[in-house]
Amino acid sequence: MVKSTTELLVGRILTAIGIVIALFWSLAPIYWIVVTSLKTSREIYAVPPTLLPARPTLANFNTALFNSKFPQFVLNSATVAISVTLISAVIGALAAYPIARMRFKGRGAAARAIVMAYLLPPSLLFIPLFLVLQNMGLINTKTGLVVAYLTFTVPFCTWMLIGYFRTIPRELDEAATVDGATRLQTLLKVILPIAKPGLAVVALFAFTHAWNEFLYALVFVHSNDTKTLTAGLTGLIMGDTFIWGQLMASSVIAIVPILIIYIVAQRYIVEGLAAGSVKG
Repeated sequence: MVKSTTELLVGRILTAIGIVIALFWSLAPIYWIVVTSLKTSREIYAVPPTLLPARPTLANFNTALFNSKFPQFVLNSATVAISVTLISAVIGALAAYPIARMRFKGRGAAARAIVMAYLLPPSLLFIPLFLVLQNMGLINTKTGLVVAYLTFTVPFCTWMLIGYFRTIPRELDEAATVDGATRLQTLLKVILPIAKPGLAVVALFAFTHAWNEFLYALVFVHSNDTKTLTAGLTGLIMGDTFIWGQLMASSVIAIVPILIIYIVAQRYIVEGLAAGSVKG
């Protein structure tokens, strides 16, 4: 059925309105964070609030970067996030390859168990995880955070890579086998080079979640030497007093690395998500 010009126009208008609402909903909080970080304390608490800073200042950034523990928190977050990303990508690839490319008893059950492990909410796991990490002597350590974060990043990375590996023709495995390659050599030299977009997606997911995670970071570490930035920001909340300027400046600094990574890896992310959703 051919749509009339009026129907097409109405559809485009409704689509445009929906996009504008979605953009406002997504970008308004980020805009307010940036604007607030550039305001003085007096202007932050002004009534009515101002949409633009009357006298922009970098004092909040200066305090966050040079007169606080925030740089240490950022370093801790980077260390934990990079470690989680590398380990998740390696384990995910090694676990996804046999499930996606090999036939063995229990393969379907293994795939379903991986999904179930990912769907378990962290709020149910943090008490058992605390006891496990305490018995291992990993409470208040960055290693403990890495171990805790792997409980939700590894299942997702594995599941995503299973879907991506299934889109790669099996003839490539057969050709590699004929040439004398082992399963591990096939994975490393044939499958992974083709699966770079999928690896980019799972790596970015693991890094983003480890960078932004709050609950485990708050429960499992308590000293300033091991706190990540999300847990460290709670130090700017004292009872019912919020140091909004430093909070917002620190939040802006925390957003920058993720934003840069998304911009640089945008092409791989789109390719990886599109290919991984074809089969799974």
